[in-house]
Amino acid sequence: MKKTTILVADDETEIADLVELHLNKEGFRVVKAANGEEALRAIQLHTIDLAILDIMMPGMDGMEVTRRIRSEHPMPIIMLSAKTSDFDKISGLVIGADDYMTKPFNPMELVARVNAQLRRTMLLAQQSKVPDNMMVEAAGLALNPEQRSAVLYGEPLELTPKEFDILYLLASHPKKVFSAENLFQQVWKEDYYEGGNTVMVHIRTLRRKLGDDKDKWIKTVWGVGYKFNV
Repeated sequence: MKKTTILVADDETEIADLVELHLNKEGFRVVKAANGEEALRAIQLHTIDLAILDIMMPGMDGMEVTRRIRSEHPMPIIMLSAKTSDFDKISGLVIGADDYMTKPFNPMELVARVNAQLRRTMLLAQQSKVPDNMMVEAAGLALNPEQRSAVLYGEPLELTPKEFDILYLLASHPKKVFSAENLFQQVWKEDYYEGGNTVMVHIRTLRRKLGDDKDKWIKTVWGVGYKFNV
């Protein structure tokens, strides 16, 4: 079973290690970053379920990292900061953070807030989830998951099971960006490891069958992943 992955971005090593220790005890996988650039790079390389960001990091601060995450990802964000004013808290929440904790903080309270944000995200996902047997139609493309059939402009598409699963996953969540890791985990039901090339090859073949020479159906979001573009 895939572990929930938490990004901890803080230039204070002692704090990052302390947070990692408590999150590991709860069964979470932790990816650490020492600055904003490393945090954004980690999001490109891993499927992150929640981010904990220190505001006052060198170079790109937590506020800017939050803005950039929010332009592409819906993951929950918890900010950590030594700034205690209401203005700073409100500013963090306005630009996209879901929660804000001031330093020093109780690590057990942070873990509790992490669990609360993850529960909230799960409930929202369940409420908006497309039923597994729902027919998807978009601009001449029709996908029937019960019959495992795909039709494009009235002509049947000969897709492999994995190609159908990828296309159906993308088409049933229009505009959502899926990383290669996320696609592999959801379609192959396995841990990612070296699955990036496998996903890339399937996307390339799928595009060819769709006649998708200009990314009409499947768009590459550079550095992030793929999305259904209709």
